[in-house]
Amino acid sequence: MEQRQIHVLQVIHSMNMGGAENMIMNLYRSIDREVIQFDFLVHSNEKGIFEDEIEKLGGKIYRAPYYKIINGRAYTHFLDNFFRQHSEIKIVHGHVGSCAHIYLKIAKKYGCFTIAHSHNARPKISVRSIAYRFFTYRTRHVADYFMSCGQKAGEYRFGKKITKDIRRYHILNNGIDTNKFVYNVQVRNRIRKELGIGDSELLIGHIGRFQEQKNHKYLIGILKELVKYRNDVKLIMVGDGELRQKIENQVKADKLSEHVIFAGIRNDVNDLLQGMDCFVFPSFYEGLPVTVIEAQASGLPCIISENVTKEVNITDLVTYLPIAKYNLPDWAAKIIKESRIQRRNTKEEIVNAGYDVEETANWLQRFYVSKA
Repeated sequence: MEQRQIHVLQVIHSMNMGGAENMIMNLYRSIDREVIQFDFLVHSNEKGIFEDEIEKLGGKIYRAPYYKIINGRAYTHFLDNFFRQHSEIKIVHGHVGSCAHIYLKIAKKYGCFTIAHSHNARPKISVRSIAYRFFTYRTRHVADYFMSCGQKAGEYRFGKKITKDIRRYHILNNGIDTNKFVYNVQVRNRIRKELGIGDSELLIGHIGRFQEQKNHKYLIGILKELVKYRNDVKLIMVGDGELRQKIENQVKADKLSEHVIFAGIRNDVNDLLQGMDCFVFPSFYEGLPVTVIEAQASGLPCIISENVTKEVNITDLVTYLPIAKYNLPDWAAKIIKESRIQRRNTKEEIVNAGYDVEETANWLQRFYVSKA
């Protein structure tokens, strides 16, 4: 008897360039799509950068209304109709935390196996973070299974009781296609030429959405400090988001425009990493950032915030530093020192640490099949 294709619904805000989105796409490209097919429920009317590729791979994209609490009744009504009409969906893998208790509960009503997935560790205390904590807490009593990118992300969202239960919880490593990131000097030279970066210039890089969590303001402070030591330093920032204009204004006010490249959303991050001399990541908080794994896979030295989980340190290329204002000179000095290292092929280290996407996709496929 021929096995029927299992439809797994990935619930996400949008399918643009971000950590969770990249993780899902890496898995989607690697999984056996004759056995498992991903469909996507996005909470945005804006077309995401990955949507064309999703459709080419056979996936369907559905659009849900953006959940705002006040539209709770309409949101619930939409979901009820959606799951009633899509009986082909057997598993719901939820990456949106704030309303997971709603969509997972309704999915279960229609016979789906439900997964809640945490991608972030504890954020800074704010009204927003407290509200998120309140609404997402109920997910613990709804989901059938729980996943996270790292231990801290799991404990923050689901609590230690769940993360200690191996029958209901699993850390799913943010696997990458290691072959795409192996250091290549020809790619490096091409990228630097395209960006107008000379051989002897210092190019530091950052990849991340322009939002408070990523701490771009501190990143500009680091650049300002670096310029005191070297006038040939450039910073490339890859990504987009609600705070981009504010950061652009800060760059102009600090007279740093000639030192900054705003690259926007790119689909050649693997190549851009080859062109960099150092990866800089001063986040306030993170789950387990796949960009830092990718940077290490490129043999790139990484100077990152001490707030980022130690689980991301899988080579000898990572340095942790505090993000207080008086530490800015330390960041600048460390970047200059580490950017001089000889790049090397780190593929074997990444694979041995469990971050090769083939291994991750194989585990997830077996899991989906067992639960469908």
